[in-house]
Amino acid sequence: MKFVNFIQGQKPGLGVLNSSGKIVSFADLGIETNDMNEFIIYFDKFKHKLTDLDSKIAYEVPKENYLAPIIEPRQDIICLGINFLDHAKESAKFKGEKFEEREYPVYFGKRCNQATPPFGDIPLHADVTSQLDYECELAFILSKDAYKIKAKDAKDYIFGYTIINEISARELQKRHKQFYRAKSLEGSTIMGPYITSVDEISYPPKLQLQSYVNDELRQNSNTQLFIFDIAYVLEELSAGMLLKTGSIISMGTPSGVGMGLNPPTFLKSGDKVRCVIENLGELCNKVK
Repeated sequence: MKFVNFIQGQKPGLGVLNSSGKIVSFADLGIETNDMNEFIIYFDKFKHKLTDLDSKIAYEVPKENYLAPIIEPRQDIICLGINFLDHAKESAKFKGEKFEEREYPVYFGKRCNQATPPFGDIPLHADVTSQLDYECELAFILSKDAYKIKAKDAKDYIFGYTIINEISARELQKRHKQFYRAKSLEGSTIMGPYITSVDEISYPPKLQLQSYVNDELRQNSNTQLFIFDIAYVLEELSAGMLLKTGSIISMGTPSGVGMGLNPPTFLKSGDKVRCVIENLGELCNKVK
């Protein structure tokens, strides 16, 4: 299933796509919540109402009315840095560092007060950065609390998948020698267009991932090329650390970001950025 957050009649609401791609409102299904976090927490209570969707009233909703599926994450988003080998190499080159393969993952937090809609605008933040960059990433959302779990059980803890464009300010990243500030500017988490439930995607996910700037292909890779896969990440992170239901973990980006181009090329006002992941839809955003 594909769960969406959308605006209809000036009011936000949750829904699920039917087989024609139209939205069946949770309100019409008798699911009494407008909060995706709450829906995930109480999914077992609601799931029996998610049946026979093609016989229900459905709405054709313009993409401009789609909101981020989780507008306000319960906690900072957990991100992986340099989780594709080719991106690790281009990142080291941009920072003037010697490339070294890493034995362990790089984790960092990304503050997200409010996620940007999948077809909303990306703020340029020209007063803060001149090196705004894009990163197309697969993210997954936890279906239940995870603590000291084993890699073999990881799938049981996944609610679903979504796309994140993990916008980054490169000179802030370089200046501060860490990721948090560079990744946490307002509007720097674009998410959507929906959450695709875990049962719709073969596990582990092997999905083609692409990004475009002004229709020019920039990134083109596959999630099977993760250095550290979802199972590894969940086992390691949950060892001694409780991961709460609804937590969002973003799995890193491949090569082809602006800082890796020759010369480095960063986003400017008017640019259109598309992030596409196989079977998960696309984000399309204009820089303003």
